Amino acid sequence: MSTSKNVIPEAFQITEEIHQRTYLVNGELRKWQGATSQVTSTISSTKEYAPTPLGSIPDMGEPEAMEALDAALAAYNRGQGVWPTMKVKDRIMCMEAFVKKMEKKREDVVKLLMWEIGKSKPDSYKEFDRTVEYIYDTIEEYKQLDRGCAKFDKHDGVYAHIRRGPLGVVLCLGPYNYPLNETFALLIPAIIMGNTTIFKPAKHGVLLITPLMEAFQSSFPKGVVNILFGRGRAVAAPIMKTGKVDVLALIGNSKSANALQDQHPKSNRLRLVLGLEAKNPAIVLPDADLDLTINECISGTLSFNGQRCTALKVVYVHEDIKDEFLKRFSERVDALKFGNPWDDGVNLTPLPEPEKPAYIQELLDDAKMKGAKVLNKKGGKHFDNYIWPAVVYPVSKDMRVYEEEQFGPIIPVLSFKDIEEPLDDMAESNYGQQVSLFGKDVYTLSPLIDALANLVCRVNLNSSCQRGPDVYPFTGRKDSAQSTLSVHDALRSFSIRTFVAFKDNELNNQTIEQLLEAKVSNFLSTDYIL
Repeated sequence: MSTSKNVIPEAFQITEEIHQRTYLVNGELRKWQGATSQVTSTISSTKEYAPTPLGSIPDMGEPEAMEALDAALAAYNRGQGVWPTMKVKDRIMCMEAFVKKMEKKREDVVKLLMWEIGKSKPDSYKEFDRTVEYIYDTIEEYKQLDRGCAKFDKHDGVYAHIRRGPLGVVLCLGPYNYPLNETFALLIPAIIMGNTTIFKPAKHGVLLITPLMEAFQSSFPKGVVNILFGRGRAVAAPIMKTGKVDVLALIGNSKSANALQDQHPKSNRLRLVLGLEAKNPAIVLPDADLDLTINECISGTLSFNGQRCTALKVVYVHEDIKDEFLKRFSERVDALKFGNPWDDGVNLTPLPEPEKPAYIQELLDDAKMKGAKVLNKKGGKHFDNYIWPAVVYPVSKDMRVYEEEQFGPIIPVLSFKDIEEPLDDMAESNYGQQVSLFGKDVYTLSPLIDALANLVCRVNLNSSCQRGPDVYPFTGRKDSAQSTLSVHDALRSFSIRTFVAFKDNELNNQTIEQLLEAKVSNFLSTDYIL
């Protein structure tokens, strides 16, 4: 699809390219004078289709990776650094300063979200606003957590003052589909808990970090946040090989996670916070409300073109209703509006990966060769930067679209007679994040919910799969995740319980009273944060 420049709203036009020439290490925005990589949008700004150049980023390697690691290690200083020993209220003040500066960059970040990854205007604003809300919620949750620690426990004649302490150096790698929100869902709790961090943006959605660089630099002590650019192999791998990373925080795929873990010489010491791939199914029972079910399945399969780990990536429909479901669902897919991110009412937008339409076509060709059909009239239709969503039926287990996480606009559908069929498939699957279950009869639903809750980590009843609200746990079984993310859980994922203990005797009691009165220890404190 192409567009002429005069239909791009003035606020969203690319008036000049962004050539990112600074990176953040040890509190300094350092100049980069080495090799660079071009950043290009698959969205066209001319009448004849042509990708739009957006700018360029540094193409960094091992020397810069080591600089960032050294800075993070020095800032942590074996747990003695300014940041890990700082009072909780002071770390919170730094985070509040950062988010206030971040809020001023809303329009800049949103514009780049649209151009870099093709996210629609409403969803781009939602991603920014949701991320800001996440930071404020994290601050409040951390206050609440600290309030619960402002006391002493006593058991068997031993007092304990228990808090949560940082883990050390965190390597943070985010995904391209939510390059702000999901990246910050790792980075923000890691920072606020007293860890020091090295952060590399995703392969797409990288320039949108540029407007926030100064906010990171000016809000935290030197070395607490270090930002690098480049390929993961060139930057992240050398850091992992040193064995000096304490936490790998990654949202992406399991191959990347495994490759990085394998680089670490002492993987037994490595804490993992991973959000990985999924193949979330929808199960449509014969008594499902089809109007509601089709609405939710459209949203679940095709929000952001299906480029979400929480997307519905396979749909199971009971044989009794499959014909009506497939007819109505296919018509709805063809009725969706395709356009550029700023177009009103747009549902489908250009794919940020130039090679993605060809990959989706491969899946289509394989499925058709093995007996499946494309049920919707527009299915598989190509544009310069898109391939129209294809509803594919009947899908069998030997098809690539059944086995692979497609992460794009293709919808495999299977029918079933016996509910054990989808349950068996889920049990055999490598993934276990979420499921959407559509039906009304409570006597049918009850045993299904009980079984599904042990196969995945979230059962969505008559609702599409999703991550939010961010206060709810976000995790998965098997290859889909490790550790739990949410406002509440992420603070625990990036910290460890640590405490001061002492026997109940006169010397210890006097010493502790004096320590509390003197207010010289940041750890040993009963101060209550309002």
